[in-house]
Formats: sequence, structure tokens, C-alpha cells
Amino acid sequence: QTQLEESGGDSVQVGGSLRLSCAASGYSVISNCRGWFRQAPGKNNEGVARISGSRTYYAASVKGRFTISQDNAKNTVYLQMNNLQPEDTAMYYCGYCSDVNADSFSHWGQGTQVTVSS
Repeated sequence: QTQLEESGGDSVQVGGSLRLSCAASGYSVISNCRGWFRQAPGKNNEGVARISGSRTYYAASVKGRFTISQDNAKNTVYLQMNNLQPEDTAMYYCGYCSDVNADSFSHWGQGTQVTVSS
């Protein structure tokens, strides 16, 4: 059974940086596409970034501040988040996607909390 485990969330000040990690374990490869979405209280889920090979997608709200990357040897996807703002506060989940242009995820993990304070 394939599982995804997110880590790296923390509480930071405005303008700070964090790097989230999404490690995959198990014997099945669900998809070559993986990405991040976030869930904030009272807001709809927002697809933040997705990666499949050399193709990437970023939400307009994070473009230029967040970078998604992957280390195939470690079977891990990363989300480098710079210049964090209070509106980035959310639970961040990693999941599989069918394509970088498809805003839906499966097999997400438990999530990791990011809190940005001013």
C-alpha cells in the first residue's frame, strides 16, 4: 500500500521560509504526478503546486514565492516556501495527481501545519 507522509510545517514570522517534504512509501506508484494542496479554516481547498517530470503548476497566489521539486532517488517531493504571508497559514497536504493541469488529488497524507504570524 502506498502512503504519503508530509513533514516540515512550523510556525514562522511573515517573510520567513519553510521547506515541506512529501515522502512516498510502499510498493505501488499511483502516478508520476504529485503535488500540494492546502486547507485553511473557513476556506475552500486550494491546489498550491504540482509536478510531473519537468512540468510544474503553481497557483497564482504562490507563483514566484513557492517552488516544487522532486528527488526521485528519495521518492520525495519538496515545496520550498519563501516570503511567507499570513494568508499562507493552512494545513498542507501532499497527494497524487493525474496531471499537473488537473486540480484533484488522491492518497494524501495526514498533512503538516504551516502558521505564519505578523
